[in-house]
Amino acid sequence: MTFEPYPFEKLNNLLRNITPNSEYKPSVLTIGEPQFETPQFIQDSLSNNTDLLKKYPKTSGEVNLREAQRDFFKKRFNTELSDVQIIPTFGTREVLFNFPQFLLFDVKEPVMAFTNPFYQIYEEAAIATRSKTIHLNLTEENNFKPEIDEEQLSECDLVILNYPNNPTSSVLTLDELGEWVYLALKHDFVLLNDECYSEIYTDKPIPSLLEASWHVGNTTFKNMLVINSISKRSSAPGLRNGFIAGDEKILKEYMKYRTYVGCASPLPLQSAAAAAWLDEAHVESSRKIYKKNFEIAKEILGTEIPHATFYIWMRVPHAIDFTVKLFQMYNVKVLPGEFLAREDVNGKNPGKDYIRIALVENEEKTRDALSRIKECLGE
Repeated sequence: MTFEPYPFEKLNNLLRNITPNSEYKPSVLTIGEPQFETPQFIQDSLSNNTDLLKKYPKTSGEVNLREAQRDFFKKRFNTELSDVQIIPTFGTREVLFNFPQFLLFDVKEPVMAFTNPFYQIYEEAAIATRSKTIHLNLTEENNFKPEIDEEQLSECDLVILNYPNNPTSSVLTLDELGEWVYLALKHDFVLLNDECYSEIYTDKPIPSLLEASWHVGNTTFKNMLVINSISKRSSAPGLRNGFIAGDEKILKEYMKYRTYVGCASPLPLQSAAAAAWLDEAHVESSRKIYKKNFEIAKEILGTEIPHATFYIWMRVPHAIDFTVKLFQMYNVKVLPGEFLAREDVNGKNPGKDYIRIALVENEEKTRDALSRIKECLGE
């Protein structure tokens, strides 16, 4: 298998021979990693349960973790999941890579579709499954929402959406998600929504695909799956805890597969994750920080405040050249959008002439970095 270099590797290669301006402190706005301390109660839960290291963890997850995740889902999305409709996972990256391999193993000529630009693990999963890939381009013209081509969708075995969207920060409404539910049932493809940014919203809560599925009458979640994680929600990417939920017939067989993957989460991590899923106060505090950062960005750069995520997807002339100049003159790193996307059949890369700015720092550092970006744009 031959995989594409990761976007951050491409960025490192781009900037390898560039010496940044040492008059400025380095500012890294590239990776979606919250730069805040993991809440103390989560750390305490982890440290208070180290005695559990003497036990093997179950692949299916401990009862307290499963119940905490189901409780979160019910409270947050007003949607009840049975115990067989959810599987705790070791983060979500591993799921996004190995679930397509499980699902498409017996398909002769598999076809995957996913949003473009995208989280690169979708593409690597397509490569690992030898799938034909269909890109659902997200552009300013379509409000960064995937356009529906039913002829193409009728070919698909698996479609991956990502809403709230990384990197464009766009969202889909309950009705828009419901339309995708109808399409998945009509054309009999599995629909998976990557919802890892669902809790980082700036105004109203963002709906889940399973919430939309229930809304349109697909109460068994046939062909529907979602994944979610506490990495962004709880500033705890190192806990590596998430879940996949939805169609129990699919998950029953996937659970068997997972027993051989070796991805069971250590018990102290499960205890800490359960505490995180059950608490909402710390998430509300984080949302306020990210919203404030967006307000600062609007003040300095004139960008609109999106409905969700902590990313700014900003159009700039000659994004690659701008990225180099910004690093060289102002010691700020951002990610060129074209590194997060691929050319379509017409040779157009929907990430071209965009940069992604991750607003994951505190107010002071955010204001400083965005002021440097503004100064660079004005030259």
